[in-house]
Amino acid sequence: MTEHIKMPAVTPIVRYNANGTQTVFAYPFPIFASEDLAVYIDGAQIVSGFTIDGAGETLGGDVTFDDAPASGTIITLARELPVERVTDFLEGGDFSARAINNELDYMIAALQQVERENDTMLKYADYETPGEVTLPDRAVRANMALGFDGNGDPVAVSLEGSMAAPDFTPAGTGAATRTSHDKFSDLISVKDFGAAGDGLTDDTTAIINALSAKNAVFIPEGEYLVTGTIQLTARQSLIGAGAKSVLKANANTFNVIEIIEDYVRISDLRIEGGDVGIKLYGASRPVVQSSVRDVTIVAPNTGVQLDGYNDTNKPCYWNNFARVLVEQPAVNGFHLTLSGAGDTPNANKFYACRAYSLGADISGAGFYIEDGKYNNAFIDCEANVKGTAQGGFIIGANAEKTLLLNPYAESDNLVPNIKLEAGSIETAIYNLLSASDGAAIYDLSGGEYTAYNAGYPYKNTLQKTTVNDLNATLQRYDTEFIDTSGSVSLDTSHSIHLVSSFGGALTVELPNAADATGVMMAVKKTDSSANVITITEDTGNGPDGHSYYLGAENDFVLMLSNGAEWFVLSSNRAPGNTRYYDGTGTYDIDMAVDTYLLSSFSGALTARLPPANAAEAVGRTITIKKTDVSANAITVTEQGATGPDNSAQSLSSQYSAITVVSDGGQWWIVGKYL
Repeated sequence: MTEHIKMPAVTPIVRYNANGTQTVFAYPFPIFASEDLAVYIDGAQIVSGFTIDGAGETLGGDVTFDDAPASGTIITLARELPVERVTDFLEGGDFSARAINNELDYMIAALQQVERENDTMLKYADYETPGEVTLPDRAVRANMALGFDGNGDPVAVSLEGSMAAPDFTPAGTGAATRTSHDKFSDLISVKDFGAAGDGLTDDTTAIINALSAKNAVFIPEGEYLVTGTIQLTARQSLIGAGAKSVLKANANTFNVIEIIEDYVRISDLRIEGGDVGIKLYGASRPVVQSSVRDVTIVAPNTGVQLDGYNDTNKPCYWNNFARVLVEQPAVNGFHLTLSGAGDTPNANKFYACRAYSLGADISGAGFYIEDGKYNNAFIDCEANVKGTAQGGFIIGANAEKTLLLNPYAESDNLVPNIKLEAGSIETAIYNLLSASDGAAIYDLSGGEYTAYNAGYPYKNTLQKTTVNDLNATLQRYDTEFIDTSGSVSLDTSHSIHLVSSFGGALTVELPNAADATGVMMAVKKTDSSANVITITEDTGNGPDGHSYYLGAENDFVLMLSNGAEWFVLSSNRAPGNTRYYDGTGTYDIDMAVDTYLLSSFSGALTARLPPANAAEAVGRTITIKKTDVSANAITVTEQGATGPDNSAQSLSSQYSAITVVSDGGQWWIVGKYL
């Protein structure tokens, strides 16, 4: 039988100073299992990169590292057992010496472990009668030092005047000792410069002096009355203890905080009042990469304002705002603007920011992006405004490529949830929650936006979108219905045009081909009148290089621009593409149909062709036929010329017909039946 381990009187811990080459380190005390041995390098316990041999041996064993620990590091091997008993002897069972020996060995090992830990504690000497060992009550010792009274018993001692000289060493491996003065210089408080924080004393100068002395300034809990603007310059930080750290403006006539240079941080504050709670503008340097987070601004005129100001070399770019609440703003919650000749505020990010009226009147918007370009992004932001507002989110005339992701807008009136002003360009709106009775998206931009799961009744609007593979279950076209006379100019907002010329002849003008590259348009005549619809082009030649004519009901033409000219893709001559006329005098052939059935029953009739070089005539072939039984002739002539084949042609009997074609120079007879 293998002999059980003995428990020698050896302290169950050993330390080594590594030399950079040694990999095997012995532990001279027994362990029951390998998990009972804790391995430390410079005070940090490690759990891998080594193997443990010798578990269950009285004289201990070795720890072998995969790689030699670095020279100068301290290797500590310690037996660390859970002080517990998890087995019982059975009542009336066989007595096992091994079992009882193992139990006693474990007890001795646990006692050695406790003894080792007690050796590192402060304790009374054996010759001294122990005194009081209970600490003073928590309330008594709070913010105090531990000292000893005349009997040597522990008491709470005031810290006042005691911290100037002692050094400071934080707990932890690798900690360095510093003077208390050096330690306390890491972050100064406005109270170090005389700020009272009582809501009554003017603390403006104290705060300004603190920022002049140190770049990182702390505002403890309290109400700090300010009567003027506090400016932060490059790389400064103003940090509070949360909503209990309050900067309170005594009027709404000045900006409470101004960030006028780059890399500034403001966090964990509450700001009350002021014209603008926090304003960013490049006064002396660019205002970029500043951070404002976990800030509440209450009852300002405007909560947060970003201003491009007056110098394009000192822009307001790439600033970040997170969890900023503007409550009860009188004008705007968040405002991006340009007050001078600088650049617009661009590429600024707002995360989980909120403008909330809380019943107070507001004259502007929760978020007003009056000026700004290139991905000013508002993510998970909310505008909850009173019905006096002009909009929840307003995208202004000088805003371009603004992104709204998961916006929430709410109001108690017909306030538009999102208003796109005329001139705004390429706004993108995703996952809009609209809780105002006003328009979900009030668009004055002419469709210059993209929406996904936003708006009503149409949730999605895509602009300039390329689709490689589209499976559409239902396809709709933007269709324009036109019923007028005279002329009308088309734009690219619609692709299908259903046109009635019932009220008189109508000219439909296409946009210039250069302004409609890749655009496809269809024009269809919907009425049964004889009034012709003429299709032309703005400062261009028209489809296929000339004007196009729709004369009969249901005539249509489909056209495509390649950026240089319009091309006809398809057209028709609908059934009934024939004109019937019964009269006397002169009847002008308008070239709107291919066949003219004319009756001269009431008297002689002249059918006058347009000039052979007229746009509507070149290349066209038409047929004119006499239908009546009278002896009254129909004479076919030409405006400004003699007629087909250079002479007037007479149709004198019923069923007489003539077919002519224009080559652009004259009319030619290609068929005649007399």
